Amino acid sequence: MAHGGLQVLGLVLSLAGWGALVAAAVLPQWQMSSFAGDTIITAVVTYQGLWMSCASQSTGQLQCKSYDSILALPGYIQVTRALMVVAGVLGPLAMGVAVMGMKCTRCGGDDPRRKAGMAAAGGGLFLLSGLAGLIACSWYGHRIVTNFYDPTVPVNFKFEFGAAIFVGWGGAALALLGGAMLACSCPRRGGHGRAYPRSKAASPQPPSNREYV
Repeated sequence: MAHGGLQVLGLVLSLAGWGALVAAAVLPQWQMSSFAGDTIITAVVTYQGLWMSCASQSTGQLQCKSYDSILALPGYIQVTRALMVVAGVLGPLAMGVAVMGMKCTRCGGDDPRRKAGMAAAGGGLFLLSGLAGLIACSWYGHRIVTNFYDPTVPVNFKFEFGAAIFVGWGGAALALLGGAMLACSCPRRGGHGRAYPRSKAASPQPPSNREYV
């Protein structure tokens, strides 16, 4: 029962992490305007994401515009896009494989070792999804830090971390944790004999060497 509960908890955490990664990929707040300088006008806040850039006015009005060209974007944005798409695509596939391998479901056969292997495979896919999201967010964050401390970049063009990148980091952590829990379902070699212990009454008795007169 405890093993099945670990599988359920791992699946819930993995799905929550995958949902956070999808939300982070869609949100435009990956980086926001920095107000480190004294001469920066704070009436307009600029947000940049993977698919669009937005400008927020002091009156609360938000205007967003999608990027006109994909090839004209910097290389780190294109790679981050690809990694986040991979993380999003692996999620449903991992969920389907993990559900078929869970103890509380009847799909995927009745062999417990086979179902445990399927659950572990689903956990491995969730691990790949979380790893792709972690690499994407870390790489994007590294570019933000590098540009912020680059003296050749004008102050008006410096950015800081946005909310979406923190959501992506959190989602990647949940996906990795949940995938690791599901991966613990991998069957161990030589452990099949402990599932059904042999009864003492059913065990054959050794022949007696006594001689009866």
